[in-house]
Amino acid sequence: MVIAMKKTHTYTLPSAKEARKRFRGKTPYVDFAQRENLGNIGRGRTYLLSTYGCQGNEADSETIRGILEELGFESTDDERRADLILLNTCAVRESAENRVFGELGRLKQYKRTNPDLILGVAGCMPQDESVTDRILKRYPYVDLVFGTHNIHRLPELLEDAILNKERVIEVLSEEGRLVENLPKRRFHSAKAYVNIMFGCDEFCTYCIVPYTRGRERSRDPGYIIEEIRDLKEAGYQEVTLLGQNVNAYGRDFQTRKYSFADLLEDIAALKIPRLRFTTSHPNDFDDATIAAIARHENIMPHVHLPVQSGSDRILKRMNRKYTKESFLSLTTRLRRAVPSISLTTDIIVGFPGEREEDFQETLDLFEKAGFEGAFTFVFSPRRGTPAASYADETSKEEKKERLMRLNEYVNAAYLKGHERFEGEDVSVLVDGPSKQDEGMLSGYTPHHKLIHFPGDASLVGRIVTVRINEVRSFFMKGEHLEDT
Repeated sequence: MVIAMKKTHTYTLPSAKEARKRFRGKTPYVDFAQRENLGNIGRGRTYLLSTYGCQGNEADSETIRGILEELGFESTDDERRADLILLNTCAVRESAENRVFGELGRLKQYKRTNPDLILGVAGCMPQDESVTDRILKRYPYVDLVFGTHNIHRLPELLEDAILNKERVIEVLSEEGRLVENLPKRRFHSAKAYVNIMFGCDEFCTYCIVPYTRGRERSRDPGYIIEEIRDLKEAGYQEVTLLGQNVNAYGRDFQTRKYSFADLLEDIAALKIPRLRFTTSHPNDFDDATIAAIARHENIMPHVHLPVQSGSDRILKRMNRKYTKESFLSLTTRLRRAVPSISLTTDIIVGFPGEREEDFQETLDLFEKAGFEGAFTFVFSPRRGTPAASYADETSKEEKKERLMRLNEYVNAAYLKGHERFEGEDVSVLVDGPSKQDEGMLSGYTPHHKLIHFPGDASLVGRIVTVRINEVRSFFMKGEHLEDT
């Protein structure tokens, strides 16, 4: 929806109706590298970028950083010095939204002291038309708003905001094209996120993602493989493949038959030391993918497999398209193929209509699946999703009590998952100083277990061997074994 504003200005605003549509034609590809020089609009200017949400948002922020620095901007952590402050946002939960609006209120002070400051909001939140409407009406000092489908247009948007002194709002409800060869400024020197697809067509009744991220669109495998080959040559030790539903990769291809399992096989053959992927939908996790994990040692033996509930009745209300029995069959097949595998999950407590017996089914599934950890949440209704209008008679107190009971199971599972490595020698990709103790280093094992150990900063970015000598619920401690 385009609304004329004054004589020389237009706002492109989101439309929930348009966001629900699913166009099944061939997705056009555009090469960002073929564009003319981006210019130097950022020369002499600084930027501060804050990221909210999932790995997908982090990957988007790496692209935003890459574009800004090609435009000449320099990064700063000082809000008082920033010429551009940009919030890259998440819309999955209302609490994340509230944090962003709180930040916008706080950042207003810097507009008073620096009238030329450009304050912007990007990402998933603007894709919700009520959010963009709220920014329009209540945050007139926000200069730039764009969504998830037009990050590649950032140079033009900034040109209008900075040079033309316009208030720029461009939020597309049609996904449009896949843009390749976007510049990136990575957050980590040894670990990288690589988007393999965008969007989601599952339409779980509680989830806003199909509306904020659009339909499923898979990148051409050639671009993905080239990107990972370049990362390997640059010394990266680990790549995580990203998608709202990575298992759906390739389903939208119209002129070829090429699946997620095929992509895993081809990337593993590049011999990148560590390969991970997230997030998987249980309904699309096929035996070919399981076989690929089992066949290649560099595909890490950890799968995050969101189940959300153990009750068939609630799963149906969620539109998850699998049952408790079929989910447990999947976990059994995974363990049969990769006996040491570590499984983690997501669980929603207090979904509308959940009874005590439904919750007991969830506890039962959690134990039978042998999970070694979980992200757990109390149901949070999102505007524009079917579940937001479901009758909900369970009190907040009862939901919190269920969450506490579930977390007792989860905490015990974390500890049990760690105990199987006590006294063992494990490989650890060193991230950097521990957040708990700057005198220690921290990193993750192939099974995605957090390790803290004494060590020199020269180990950061390397894969080293650590002997585990202490286990706790949420991390392990050990000692670095010198290479022989």
